[in-house]
Amino acid sequence: MTPIHSAIQCHVSHSLLRLVIIIQTLPPWLQHALSRRCTVGHALVQLCSRSPEHQHQNQTRQSLLQTPDPVDVSRGKMRLSVAFRHVHRSHASIRRARAGVQVLNSENRLITLADKSAVSYPWIREASSTSGTGETVTSLKSHPRKNDGPLYQSAVSDIVQKCREELKAIRETNPDLKPTLAIIQAGEDDGLLEVNKKMAGQIGLNVMQICLPHQCTEDEVIDEILRLNEDSRVHGIFLHLPQSFLSRSVRNAIKPQKDVDGVSDLNVGRVVLGDQRDGFASPVAGAVLEMLARHDAPLIGKMAVLVGVEGPLKATIQCLLQNNGMMVQTCQWSSKHLEKQIMDSDVVILLETDHKSFPPTWIRPGVAVINLSSALMEEHPDSWEHRAEAESGAGVGPLSAALRMQHVVRSSRRWIKEQQYQPWRLRPLKLQPLSPVPSDIEISRAQTPKPISQLAQEIGLLPEELEAYGNTKAKVHLSLLNRLQHQPNGKYVLVAGITPTPLGEGKSTVTTGLVQALSAHLKLNSFACLRQPSQGPTFGVKGGAAGGGYAQVIPMEEFNLHLTGDIHAITAANNLVAAAIDARILHESTQSDKAMYRRLVPSVNGVRCFSPIQMARLQRLGINKSDPSDLTPEEVRAFVRLDLDPEKVTWQRVVDTNDRFLRKITVGQAHTEKGHARQTQFDIAVASEIMAILALTDGLADMRARLGHMVVGSNRNGQPITADDLGVTGALAVLMKDAIKPTLMQTLEGTPVFVHAGPFANIAHGNSSVLADKLALKLVGEEGFVVTEAGFGADIGMEKFFNIKCRTSGLKPDVVVLVATVRALKMHGGGPNVTAGVPLPKEYINENLQLVADGCSNLKKQIQIAHLFGVPVVVALNVFKTDTQAEIELVCRIAEASGASAAVQCHHWSRGGRGSVELAQAVKKVASQKNNFQFLYNLQDSIVEKIRTIAQKVYGADDIELSPEAQAKIDYYNQQGFGALPICMAKTHLSLSHMPEKKGVPTGFILPIRDIRASIGAGFIYPLVGTMSTMPGLPTRPCFYDIDLDPVTEEIKGLF
Repeated sequence: MTPIHSAIQCHVSHSLLRLVIIIQTLPPWLQHALSRRCTVGHALVQLCSRSPEHQHQNQTRQSLLQTPDPVDVSRGKMRLSVAFRHVHRSHASIRRARAGVQVLNSENRLITLADKSAVSYPWIREASSTSGTGETVTSLKSHPRKNDGPLYQSAVSDIVQKCREELKAIRETNPDLKPTLAIIQAGEDDGLLEVNKKMAGQIGLNVMQICLPHQCTEDEVIDEILRLNEDSRVHGIFLHLPQSFLSRSVRNAIKPQKDVDGVSDLNVGRVVLGDQRDGFASPVAGAVLEMLARHDAPLIGKMAVLVGVEGPLKATIQCLLQNNGMMVQTCQWSSKHLEKQIMDSDVVILLETDHKSFPPTWIRPGVAVINLSSALMEEHPDSWEHRAEAESGAGVGPLSAALRMQHVVRSSRRWIKEQQYQPWRLRPLKLQPLSPVPSDIEISRAQTPKPISQLAQEIGLLPEELEAYGNTKAKVHLSLLNRLQHQPNGKYVLVAGITPTPLGEGKSTVTTGLVQALSAHLKLNSFACLRQPSQGPTFGVKGGAAGGGYAQVIPMEEFNLHLTGDIHAITAANNLVAAAIDARILHESTQSDKAMYRRLVPSVNGVRCFSPIQMARLQRLGINKSDPSDLTPEEVRAFVRLDLDPEKVTWQRVVDTNDRFLRKITVGQAHTEKGHARQTQFDIAVASEIMAILALTDGLADMRARLGHMVVGSNRNGQPITADDLGVTGALAVLMKDAIKPTLMQTLEGTPVFVHAGPFANIAHGNSSVLADKLALKLVGEEGFVVTEAGFGADIGMEKFFNIKCRTSGLKPDVVVLVATVRALKMHGGGPNVTAGVPLPKEYINENLQLVADGCSNLKKQIQIAHLFGVPVVVALNVFKTDTQAEIELVCRIAEASGASAAVQCHHWSRGGRGSVELAQAVKKVASQKNNFQFLYNLQDSIVEKIRTIAQKVYGADDIELSPEAQAKIDYYNQQGFGALPICMAKTHLSLSHMPEKKGVPTGFILPIRDIRASIGAGFIYPLVGTMSTMPGLPTRPCFYDIDLDPVTEEIKGLF
């Protein structure tokens, strides 16, 4: 019989001497337990302590006797938790055992023993418990023993100190950051909050408590988790909830990067796979490893048993121990083999439940016993101080709490790293061009685009910055600009063109082919920024604008149709203003001042007050009053009367369809409008000033301000009336809040594209949005390229890009890619007219070097226009199958002789990005050189002088001629203080002059300015040259004849 059995089975009738001898062989724990079992046992232990050979153990024994019996502690009320914790710990850092043997008691204290000493463990008893996930962190309120401080205390101190150092390093570059742990709990028990707040306070963290009702539903818990997931201030989420709430759905609702307790399947799976670089493991499991790391025995080859441990915690502990070289077995309290498994183990890790226990005789000498109950229990707050005074603390509890805080710090560090610029990991799509080249829609449909979320991840976008519209397109949040505000911009490339034929010369195709070559073939980061096409041309004569052949944006049918609804939002916002104008004219003409005032400032629940936008109008009127009852009759009249002159309303309705019969209409003919009819018109939607604002704004606040400044007409005294005066500004901003975000798509080769805004270049400024360009310039990185397109010829789109867009954005272009075609050059050289929908004349199909040479005059002029702004030019000759090699070589020679830095032929239409590699190389080389970018005119020049500068230097006119109406408008705009705005010429795109039939480089003409209008919100004055129409019409045979839908497959046919 072993000495342990003799001690337990001894009888008080045995001789005192024999008992003394036996007791002396017992470890301090068993002597302590025996002393508490009976008075005689206590006396015998005291007698043993007087033996000289045991004087060296006396101090330790006394310390133990001053501590409550852990068996007694276990009889107290406990509510067990099933909210499993997690910890992120590098297994390589675990300290290996030293010489000697140690054992962990149920209070998780290490007791040093001789190598061959006997070990006993008191009976384990579980008091009644209820489920809960509160974590005991009694080290925060404990009182260390004088001679045997707790094992975990140094570990907790080390972790806290390390967290402080990490947080200090973080705040050196992010002084405003304060990482926050959010605790979701059922009920209003503040015990856990106070413990975590105290631990967090030592480190410098915040703790946020969310108290849900005791009877809350799973959906309420998940809603709260999802809210915290999107809160950038929160870096860790801890579920302090009953077991019934910790379903898989709840646990997996937490973002893995905020799951600092490691309860989600993803984080547990990372532990199982041995890869915790991006995740967290349970803090409780981490605390176990910390305890074992201080055990004076090697872990490798040892056997551990998990008793009563279930769920994610069991999987985590098991994997972490195995990763450290231990063998692990698990069992339930009801297992038939429990005794054998415990007796065969070197480490026993247990979770007490359902009053289960086992006799201490099952514990072999030198075995480490770790009781997790202290780390997985919830106690009443009142018991904290009492327990802290009674014992030094349960080591797993404070250790796991400290590790949880460490995870919050590390989560914040990872968050900061995620906020920084991320190198691209772009995986291009393979392209296998066919010959002959299929139709555009067939090519588009043959390629399977990447999921938009995958593309976003490849280019360094964060999940929260993406707002998906299906699987192939997504809005990108403007918060990206704040995140990457310190990231240097990439190279800025503008694609413009020579004066085009009515068929277009392929600027969108060149833009797409160029970025495919840069990214898919030269492995350089690049972004294309394109305008959203209007549905007017799509169903009219020109067709879509997604590029063509093997240089397209896909899916092309989505690109060319509704996309993400931006143009529809512009249409709605524009027509809301139009409706507000006519309604206000009607109501002012049919109501008294008092009646208008009563309706504009109604009494709600007996209270009258001005809305914020009405308060702004009062301030503009110089009325500094906030109580509606304080206004005088004169002030009331000034407030309610806009007095819009129906004959001076400049705001038009819009529709995104080519409809020539809406160019002049009459509104207000119904009897309900009481005879207030007036003539007006419709414009194409992309001609709306709101479209121009969208393209030029730099954020929501700026957009709202611009919308408010839009002038919609004049009152009878000639004063401008704005959208702010109408009170509609806030509603417009609401309609446009999603449209302001650029849409992310991809090319056929899987490279990124931003599609945003779509103003025409002949009746507006003709460029994609400033925001899209700015976002792309940050994303590509300092060595990357952003390729953006300007509409129509360089004389229109490029000039406005430089003088309007670059002034607004503050961006400077590095190089201009000037697109030319042999077809267009032949037209400028004297070839017959080109008409959409009609076969090309033979001159355009057969080789004709003379026509090409003569037509290069237009190419030379456009190169000169670019040089006016100090920007180098690379000519991209968009090759068609009818072009001959002699014609191609001739164009390239003339272009370089005319001042182009390079001139290359491009075959992207038939070969994709591979066909534009030479162009990409030329752009890369030229963009690396410094240029002397400058504006063409000063804003302080007079309106007339700015118009004259553009007419003479860009168009080649001898002078300008102002109509009386145009001169009167100039005088009015100068009087209103609008004279310092840039100029946006509304002119035909088919000629450098105002005469569409004049090709090549017309000279000797006077440019007529028949009218001048102002887009104050957009920020420019636009003169109307000649007879420009803002509403296109449909041809005899529009494109819609060929467009159809397969009702079975839902495939769209006929788009091009």
